[in-house]
Formats: sequence, C-alpha cells, structure tokens
Amino acid sequence: MPLTSLRRLPALTSALLFSALCALPPALHAESPKQPAKSKSAKDKKAEKKAPAKKKAAPEDQGEFVKFNEWKEGAQFIDEMVQRNGFDRAELNKLLAQTRYLDTAIQLIKPAPSNKPKNWAAYRARFIEPVRINAGVEFWNTYGVALARAEAQYGVPMEIIVGIIGVETVYGRNTGNFRVMDAITTLAFDYPNTPNREARMAFFRGELENTLLLARDAGIDPFSLRGSYAGAIGWAQFMPGSIREYAVDFDGDGKIDLRNSPVDAIGSVAHYLAVHGWQRGEPVAFPATVSADNRQWESMLNQGLEAKYTEQQLQAAGVTVSAPTLPAGMRFGLVDLQNGTNPTEYWLATNNFFAITQYNRSYFYAMSVAELGRAVAAARNR
Repeated sequence: MPLTSLRRLPALTSALLFSALCALPPALHAESPKQPAKSKSAKDKKAEKKAPAKKKAAPEDQGEFVKFNEWKEGAQFIDEMVQRNGFDRAELNKLLAQTRYLDTAIQLIKPAPSNKPKNWAAYRARFIEPVRINAGVEFWNTYGVALARAEAQYGVPMEIIVGIIGVETVYGRNTGNFRVMDAITTLAFDYPNTPNREARMAFFRGELENTLLLARDAGIDPFSLRGSYAGAIGWAQFMPGSIREYAVDFDGDGKIDLRNSPVDAIGSVAHYLAVHGWQRGEPVAFPATVSADNRQWESMLNQGLEAKYTEQQLQAAGVTVSAPTLPAGMRFGLVDLQNGTNPTEYWLATNNFFAITQYNRSYFYAMSVAELGRAVAAARNR
C-alpha cells in the first residue's frame, strides 16, 4: 500500500528525510507570486488569521561583537553588495559592525559523528509522538479552510503540509530565537572546517545577501528577523532566499509574512513543493522487500534524489513490493531507512517523496513528514 493521503487510502502498517539543510525558510520582493483575491466568509477569514499564542522565547545566544566589516571576507561582501544591489556602503559597514559572532551556530551546524549508526526508529520517535500529533490536530482544525485551498490550488495533500510544519516548528511553537543576521553572517564568514566548507560559506553568503534584500524590500530592520541557528525563518522555516523566491501571500493581506501568518506558511509550503516536482494525486512511497540472494538492488541505493527505476528494473534486481500492484508507468527510487543494529527498512520512493527531500535532503526527514501527516489525519478521524 502506498504512503499517501489518508483521505484516500487506509492506514499503513509502517511508514520525510533530515531536518538541518532546510531547505531548509514581512513582505517580500515583487517577484513572489500573488494569489488572486477570493471571496471568503467572515468566519473563514477569522479562522485563517487566528494564530495560537506563543511564549516569548529568551535569546538563545547573545554572541559577541567581532566587527565583521573589518574582516577581509566582510569587506569583500560589502563591495559586492554596493556594486550589485546598490546598498549604501556606510550603512552596510554599520550593520556588519553591529552583527554578533554566534559560536552556538558554529557548534550546532557541525555534522554528527560519522561513527554513530543511523537509526530511523529513534529519529521517527522524535516526531511521531503525542504532543506533536495533538498540536497537529488543533492546527488542522483551525486552518482547515486554508489547507483545503492550498491542496486544491497546488495539488499537495493537506496532511503533507501539516506534516512539514509540524516537523519544522511544532506548528509555530519552535521557530527559533537567534538573530538571523548573526547566525547567517557567522556561517557565511567562519563556517566549520568540513570538506564542503567553501560551498557552504558561499551558500550562506548568498543567504546573507538575501536577508539584506528581504529586509530592504519589506522595509524592516534586518536585526528584527529571528530564526534557527542556520537562519531559517517562521512557521515553515524557510531560508531568506526561499522566502524571496517561493513564499506566497496566501491570506490575501497584501504582504508575505511567514513569521506571523500560518496561512502564508501553508500556501508557501504547498507552492514550494509544487515548484519542486510534486505530482498531484500520486502517492509518496511503497514498502518494499529486498532479496538476500539477488543483491543487484544494492547498486540502486544512493543514486540521487530522484525516481529513476521502473517496476521491471526493480524486480529484476531483487526488489519486491507489498502492494498488490504499483501505478503503471511510474518510476521509483530505492530508499533505505537504517535502524542501527536492527533490520533496515526499504521503500520505493516516488517523485513526491523526492519533492519533500528538496525541502530537506534527508530520507528520514521526508518519511517523518509523511508519517506525521498520516498520524495527524488518523487522529482527526477518530
């Protein structure tokens, strides 16, 4: 049986991929797509705008002033921003001088020890648990109108949207309280010493540029932006670049605000997945079994985040599927969910599974999104 919308299929006996790359996500730039205004009842408008109260979080790290504007990399960045985007040099010098170095961001971004075995069951337990499920039911009941509208417009099932927002922030409860300027600047100029350090520093320099453009376009103080230790913002944890490119004004108030509008977050998640390959009406994954004798299937593992194999190719390589039949003409990727010392789970992942991995490039993350959404839907139907 495929892992997909519970409103269409019965519950699975078992069933996103890793939450640190974020795609790991104020009013944004003019290219952000706007939704046409639609007539809504007063009741619908009230339900869509209502957001649960959040506790005011204490600052997670005050950081220290290091005068980033005097660093060689900082001075070069300022030159580029002046030339490319017309920023005032004196203002950028002032901003970077006021930005703090966050050692916490450095420590948290470091990869986990490679000698620790991956454990899907342990990872799953962090997200598919009563607190998150109950919060998901409340979120769905409150924003059902917006969720249904997003599904109709973008083709992404409501439970997948619910799953992503639940995994990312427990429905707006844990959006992060680091100053985004501090976190992103630290990682842009002093990323930990890893094999991909240069590429990651380039990524965060791009996100620093997007942070400043986002703040300028929205007319806000860039230091007012709060988010995760990696600079992800709001209910859906979009990086600043993703906000500028993929976020939408889904509540129709004329601005995009993923920090304070759960409805904008709902529409933005659905739009992001649709742009990144979500196929309307297709399932997410099918449980699979691999042969102990014919081990050709091993060459199909870790072949990129895409569905590339036909059913016939998989069968010839020793892969069988629990479902009676697979949808005709579809292609799949073979996904392994390692369980430490316990047996590994194998799944046939569809294009929709890999669309979720574009949000966060991890098998564990994608499957957790799908399973949390399934669990919330089941809880609502009880």
